Amino acid sequence: MASGNAGKIREIARLLDGLGVQVIAQTDLGVEDADETGTTFAENSLIKARHAAEATGLPSIADDSGLSVDALDGAPGVYSARYAGDAGDEANNDKLLAALDGIEDRGAAFHCVATFVEPGGGEPLVAAGEWRGSILHARQGTGGFGYDPLFLVPDCNRSSAELTAEEKNARSHRGQALRKLVELIEQKYA
Repeated sequence: MASGNAGKIREIARLLDGLGVQVIAQTDLGVEDADETGTTFAENSLIKARHAAEATGLPSIADDSGLSVDALDGAPGVYSARYAGDAGDEANNDKLLAALDGIEDRGAAFHCVATFVEPGGGEPLVAAGEWRGSILHARQGTGGFGYDPLFLVPDCNRSSAELTAEEKNARSHRGQALRKLVELIEQKYA
């Protein structure tokens, strides 16, 4: 897995359970993060997957995901993880709350593009997911990571951070993208 994010690795391992594969974080194999120079989630996902596959000689899955807020013209978007610089989730959430201060229209969506590549090239398998909701005025819940405490899930009126792992995976952008990607992998190797 072209990531070292423990929360993301746990989520992805749960989603890929049943495929008969072992999910190994690239950091466990000594692989540094790729430079995310793309301007879209799809470009960054492909960059990360190719980087991990080339560095390890193993098939690789990468995802690039982020939060797009309607009132902020899609920001933070591909810069979601670095919205407040390299200061982390709390600072990113603080900056988002400050940017939305006084704004009532808080529609937002999480986006994810997941990519599977094999070492040596070949056509990548790509799948996408989107999860619509809105941004709360204050954090709610202690689960998840990233913007989860601020993302209101409309069908259950709870933040993403208040959902169980199973509830989140059933709804989330990453869950959608990875389920589609698993279908593509199964079709290719069936």
